[in-house]
Amino acid sequence: MCSMAPDQNALDFVNRDRLRTTFASAMSSMYRAEVPLYGDLINIVRDINEKTSQSSFQNDQEKDDSAIVTSSERLTLERHGAIRLGTPYELQTIRRILALLGLEPVGYYDLSIAGLPMHATCFRPISVPSLDLNPFRVFTTLLRPELLASAESRRLALELLDKREIFSDALLGILTTAEAQCGRLTEIQAKIFIPEALATFSWKPLAAATFDQYQILKTEHPILADIACFQSAHINHLTPRALDISAVQSAMKASGMAVKAHIEGPPPRNCPILLRQTSFLALEEAVQFKQNDSDHGRDVGASQPQEPLIMSNHKARFGEIEQRGAAVTPKGRLLYDQLLHECKRRATGVDADEVDAIALKVFQQYPDSWTELRKQGLIYCHFNCDQTSFQESTLDPNDGSLLEQLIAKGAVKAFPITYEDFLPFSAAGIFQSNLQLGNQPNESLGLTHSSSDQNGFEEALGGKVFDLDRWYSNVQQQSLERVGNRLGLAFEALM
Repeated sequence: MCSMAPDQNALDFVNRDRLRTTFASAMSSMYRAEVPLYGDLINIVRDINEKTSQSSFQNDQEKDDSAIVTSSERLTLERHGAIRLGTPYELQTIRRILALLGLEPVGYYDLSIAGLPMHATCFRPISVPSLDLNPFRVFTTLLRPELLASAESRRLALELLDKREIFSDALLGILTTAEAQCGRLTEIQAKIFIPEALATFSWKPLAAATFDQYQILKTEHPILADIACFQSAHINHLTPRALDISAVQSAMKASGMAVKAHIEGPPPRNCPILLRQTSFLALEEAVQFKQNDSDHGRDVGASQPQEPLIMSNHKARFGEIEQRGAAVTPKGRLLYDQLLHECKRRATGVDADEVDAIALKVFQQYPDSWTELRKQGLIYCHFNCDQTSFQESTLDPNDGSLLEQLIAKGAVKAFPITYEDFLPFSAAGIFQSNLQLGNQPNESLGLTHSSSDQNGFEEALGGKVFDLDRWYSNVQQQSLERVGNRLGLAFEALM
């Protein structure tokens, strides 16, 4: 249980939103130093966003009032990182770290559907004001060793993960202190916390496995080696948000980056939905391996000769970009999944240009106006109202939906809720493709079976994950309740 000193008050502690912004900025600087191409990517995205924003401003009168609006400050700050964890202990400790930043686990993702022995959640803010201030997210995967078909690989991976320590004693100490203070840090404590936590996410060039052990797991699949063979939960990518991902894709190609052949997610639309992602391929980074497993986890004294290190390379980190659209309802997601499967069926064995053309044609079945998307119940919306306009309106109870009448008369405005989460197929596709040598077909790891196990993930996490649809539904309902209160109408009347 947390406790407060009698003379202590909330003013003594760092606001979680401010701490999150400071932490995310420090992580961005760290990653830029580790992966120089990330800096080039940020510059490309910034330039495209500026051009897109200027174009949108010039065409405001032609745009639907319900178009997604994103503040320039939020857009500049927005990032998501991705990490791969190996054990429940690591997941639980990461949860403790991110809780101090105001991040909670939202959604469950089963990556075994793409042949990967992992499942995941996204840690992110869960209040709308916090998201608006800084929507920093961490997509966090956990190894599912029970799915590995190779008993030798499973044994070795678990042995390596059991030995490694990716959290410093200083970090664990500050977590305990913060939890005794109701999950808050003073300014002095925050100055200790940030660099210690960043060390957990930084790249460590000295591996936690021998070269032979690394080769065994890499032969099984590169992603398994990346999870188990290193001394940190290194950030695999740090993703900025683009307003026009197709333009960014073209700019990346023009700059010589090894870009994915396809943008993951739905094709380009006038009214974007869900999430589109692209990336450049993983970098080859220098790694040092010890020759003997006995060298790991102990200090080698000066009187004990050390065997020479083995120098090699590993592909771990890559550059990713995302473009966010509207959050879809279960009905909207069902239609999306149906069309996505149809695209995959038709695109078997065709070249890249044909794949994109097929997707555009298939997705013509998905309505592409905000009005139709809303009326057909395919997207979630945030509603607000103009009470004066309502007072001048005449509503007919026999003329269909009361809410639609209010929107038609200008008394209520509807704005799509931005999708703040991820797509399982997109996440799996990004993870797989960036470990390939080129734009080759994705390779699946040999698994005993493919299955969803949210209960198992939550047991490893030590708590429940927030349900995606419930979160968006609650945001929409709360906005309708505020509209009803202002207009003197019952919530039920607006549904």
